[in-house]
Amino acid sequence: MKRQEIIGVLALLLTALIWGFAFVAQVQGMDSMSPLFFNACRFTLGALSLVPILMWQRGRKTGESHGHQGAEAAMERSASNGARDHKPGFWQSLLANPVFVSVLCGIVLFTASTLQQYGIMYGKSAGRAGFLTALYIVMVPLLAFVLLRRRIGILVFAAVAMAIVGFYLLCITDGFGSIGLADILLVFTAMLFAAHILVIDTLGSRVDAIKLSFGQFCTTAVLSWAGSLIEGSVNWTGAFHAWMPIIYAGIGSVGIAYTLQVVGQQWVPPTRASLLMSLESFFSAVGGAIFLGEVMTPRGYLGCALIFFGTLLAQAPAKLPKFMRKD
Repeated sequence: MKRQEIIGVLALLLTALIWGFAFVAQVQGMDSMSPLFFNACRFTLGALSLVPILMWQRGRKTGESHGHQGAEAAMERSASNGARDHKPGFWQSLLANPVFVSVLCGIVLFTASTLQQYGIMYGKSAGRAGFLTALYIVMVPLLAFVLLRRRIGILVFAAVAMAIVGFYLLCITDGFGSIGLADILLVFTAMLFAAHILVIDTLGSRVDAIKLSFGQFCTTAVLSWAGSLIEGSVNWTGAFHAWMPIIYAGIGSVGIAYTLQVVGQQWVPPTRASLLMSLESFFSAVGGAIFLGEVMTPRGYLGCALIFFGTLLAQAPAKLPKFMRKD
């Protein structure tokens, strides 16, 4: 394994660790804050933590642009002359607009993170929330098949079946009436996070990753602030009591972990990167046990194990018999 790939693997492992332990911070934050106010503070800090990276990028690009201004001007003139007869339509221009893409991703992220935070507030379990949220890894290929007509292989269906059995063992302990509101919210959260990934995959390829992230974090923060002001849940005393969870979930989970993810995915293939980041669910259970004293029943642990292996199976390596590949 090359040195850069080793660094990438370590970066993604640290990303999964930070994200997994962030569920602990999200549970603790609910002791004194509302879900919307917590997310407002969290995503504001996350957006601010990316400002130094954006400034560094801007300074580097400004320095590099001095030697290429003449060539770029000539290329722009040539492109503008060739584009006169091929003007993009309204929707094509809109979907290629970085601001629109960032706001759209932010709206989906706001909805997903809000539902997740309410699910965590009602469930009060970091480990359970982590494993149910991890279902997004299984849902991504399914939604891609339904909405984008992308082919999926037999292993994805096996992964879905395994995850469904795991969900049954984890959440349905006394008939279907035992499914709580928290479980339902977290499953919908997983669906929205899967949709968020597909939106970024479909529309975000032409947008700088850090700028896209900053834009969607700002959108999520603005919507969260608006929601918390409307419901009257702004509570600075509660925020003071939860300052450590806010800082960890904001700067750590949003800012640092996202940057590590970008670095890691530069040197690690997508399939392996997804497998490494799926360890987030494992670390959420470890964090819940260490910091919150959470203990599940043997049935619950078996359900978590099946969900975990289902997420791994959904990202099966491409070097498999052709009929078993997901693509």
